Amino acid sequence: MSAQRFRGVDPFTGDALEFWVSDGTITFEPITDAETAVDGGWIVPGLVDAHNHVGIAPGLGVTIDQARGLAYQDVKAGTLLIREVGSPVDTHPLDDDPRCPQFLRSGKHIARPKRYLRDYGVELDDPDSLAAEVAVQAKAGDGWVKLVGDWIDRSVGDLRPLWTRDQLAAAVVAAHDNGARITAHVFGADALPDIIGAGFDSVEHGTGLSDDLIDEMIRRDIALVPTLIQLDTFPEIAAGADKYPTYQANMRALHARGRDTIAKAREAGVRIYAGTDAGGTIRHGRIVDEIESLTGVGFSAVDALAASTSARDWLGVAGIAEGARADFLVLDADPAADLSTLRRPVHIVCSGEKVV
Repeated sequence: MSAQRFRGVDPFTGDALEFWVSDGTITFEPITDAETAVDGGWIVPGLVDAHNHVGIAPGLGVTIDQARGLAYQDVKAGTLLIREVGSPVDTHPLDDDPRCPQFLRSGKHIARPKRYLRDYGVELDDPDSLAAEVAVQAKAGDGWVKLVGDWIDRSVGDLRPLWTRDQLAAAVVAAHDNGARITAHVFGADALPDIIGAGFDSVEHGTGLSDDLIDEMIRRDIALVPTLIQLDTFPEIAAGADKYPTYQANMRALHARGRDTIAKAREAGVRIYAGTDAGGTIRHGRIVDEIESLTGVGFSAVDALAASTSARDWLGVAGIAEGARADFLVLDADPAADLSTLRRPVHIVCSGEKVV
């Protein structure tokens, strides 16, 4: 494809933005014979879904072709970078498809027997082998490892931690020694002190955070991906757990105060990124729903958008920058004033090709 010129407005600065795309990458060096593809509108780096499971759909047994279709759904919603935090299927073959988003993966979930969704991840009989398994999954991923920090323990009928502080601390060392960062699924409160105290790099969901733990996250510079549209499903999860009334009550209480909790984290200065938890009960292609949900916990429209796009800096993947993969959206209105424009992109450019 011949080189193309794009000119518009950067919604974060209000400045004019002009660049060229050639061979799927961005350059700010003018290309004299380039065709002008866009001259006007607002140009936004490809959205980031910082908590997504392309290798998961309702039920099990997702094939790579099915995962490809789910990735296409995310691209059509503007998601052009995915942090895939746990998948039973290796989605690395999708990296060769220019119509797919870029990926950063964390290998398989690490859990304990009967303490997570069956067959979704690696289940360790010996919890002291956690660090060794973290090293394995670090090599299988792209710079991240994900473990299950809490889940229902049916013997007590409520959310309970899966690991001790010493096991978690060893897991952090193993991840970092193998060039990866480490995160954990945590719905409730009990697992958070040890996960944060062990020095995890991020927390997924985080609905059980207290004020003291929020302060500790700031001190340790631990990021939070709250998955607010997943929080909306907590009442439904509780409704299906009549055998465990304590767990039911806990999930309902977490839901009732969840948005206030995330709002406190935002106000205190915790770094928060947008992630949908797509896969399983949350369908793919909902990144704009998650971005808009952030405005309900105190984010302005532009800051909610930045909670997606600025994840590129966190993840080390360039946006609209010299030599970066050409992944961006062209919009017909300023998203800093109206996030709904994200739902009607004029163009979605993925790896230099217009897919919308």
